Amino acid sequence: MKYTGQIREFIFEDDRPFPSCHASTLVVLPGGDVLAAWFGGTREKAGDVAIWMSRREGGTWSYPVKIADRENVPHWNPVLFRRGDGVLFLYYKAGYTIPEWETMVMRSHDDGRTWSDPAPLVPGDIGGRGPVKNKPITLGDGTLLAPASLEPAWDCFADISRDGGETWERSETVPLDHSGLKGRGIIQPTLWESAPGRVHMLTRSTEGAIYRSDSADGGRTWCPAYPTELPNNNSGIDLVQLDDGTLALVYNPVRPESGTKGPRTPLVLHLSGDNGETWHSGLLLDQGEGEFSYPSIVAAGRELYVTYTWKRERIAFQKITLAQS
Repeated sequence: MKYTGQIREFIFEDDRPFPSCHASTLVVLPGGDVLAAWFGGTREKAGDVAIWMSRREGGTWSYPVKIADRENVPHWNPVLFRRGDGVLFLYYKAGYTIPEWETMVMRSHDDGRTWSDPAPLVPGDIGGRGPVKNKPITLGDGTLLAPASLEPAWDCFADISRDGGETWERSETVPLDHSGLKGRGIIQPTLWESAPGRVHMLTRSTEGAIYRSDSADGGRTWCPAYPTELPNNNSGIDLVQLDDGTLALVYNPVRPESGTKGPRTPLVLHLSGDNGETWHSGLLLDQGEGEFSYPSIVAAGRELYVTYTWKRERIAFQKITLAQS
């Protein structure tokens, strides 16, 4: 498979209302507009970190607008998701530390022009339910499946909703023998469904490789997580499934030389036509000194849309066109 076009741009330049930004998400809207969100503030974990948003309309990004904030409470990891009936969801975490995360959700009925007030996704939960970094998927039977994980346990699971995202049921934890690991484990999964009820996840890990787990019952239970041949630098990844079943994965192809972390550069796109068994058609998205990380990817037909952190200073955007096979 070949790439026939690539647009590269920043969502904002140096004129921005925050010194640091990270963890972007995006969604493509009917008509071609793109909505992106990220967290930004003085630095990650600072009390002034809020959720910001921008719209790409007519090929131009709007100036960033603060969409969610709580005084002196750090915000983290926004996730955008558009339900089949057009309701747009914005999920994000709020809390001083990761174990204290509370997952919040906002809704829009006009494709992000206006938003509801934030509300807890799962009332009373502390630690983080719902999507932790990457977007939910809609299974063939209409079930929503959100890729979730918990820290400091460093375990993955899925959150399951059978009523369009109004209520959520936690899956069983993905089995993982932590005693045999050199690091803490796996977090931040990304999901796809290969056949009715057959769901798969790839995860970030501390073990130098992207890990995988598979489910035969719609994400309720999972097989023990196992390493793939794909390297991982203990940084975020994301994946999207095209209409023909092709998988498109964005990640840093870096295996740590020592310890459990590696450089967050370069950033690449790889494709798989065999349900993630092999990967090919690599495309370099960014490289150099600094950090190019935490990608988010969505698809519309043969168009791939990617955002990622650029040196913690900007959010970069790319639109990639795939040739017809």
